[in-house]
Amino acid sequence: MAALTLMIIRHAEKPNGAWPGPGLTIDGTSDARSLVIRGWQRAAAWCALFGAGLGGADFPRPDAIYAADPNAGAGAAAADDGPSQRPFETVKPLGDRLGVKPVTTWALGQEASLVTEITKLSSVVLVCWEHKRIISGILPAIGANLPALPLKWDGQRFDVVLRFDRAAPGGAWTFRQLFPKLLSGDSAIPLGKGGTIDGEATTGR
Repeated sequence: MAALTLMIIRHAEKPNGAWPGPGLTIDGTSDARSLVIRGWQRAAAWCALFGAGLGGADFPRPDAIYAADPNAGAGAAAADDGPSQRPFETVKPLGDRLGVKPVTTWALGQEASLVTEITKLSSVVLVCWEHKRIISGILPAIGANLPALPLKWDGQRFDVVLRFDRAAPGGAWTFRQLFPKLLSGDSAIPLGKGGTIDGEATTGR
């Protein structure tokens, strides 16, 4: 049976958010498109959760990892004068630990093509993306009619795993929001239950 577990996370913490400091590449070079120190801490925490079996059955080891293309050209959606490095940086430590090279075929703005590809797979797939594009592009392409899908993503939340499970190709999806609470200040409040998304208040589902 070609079952598929699909887990979606947002990239880790970025500059100009609740956590101080500049964006830094993995070798410590200043880069506004990269993670802040807190973000690198979260990347390491995801690595431990998914890469060492610390999360149990809720957080299985991924067989494939996808991240937005960090080298996307000018035609793709980009910020900070270039494509964001953050989705790739968030999963690079996990990929290194597992010996799984993150797939970066698709860039921000190409979510429909991403979903077409990943929903043809089986086993366990992890996707790391930008939060607004998860809401507007990835989730509707997976299953717009699924109950309880979040309609907004709090701009200060980096701690949520969206998990979809399907027993066979073409079968029905089940959906859960998961909250591993890896770092200080992480929450167990579901997305869409209050908070803000880049300063915009959120209410409802």
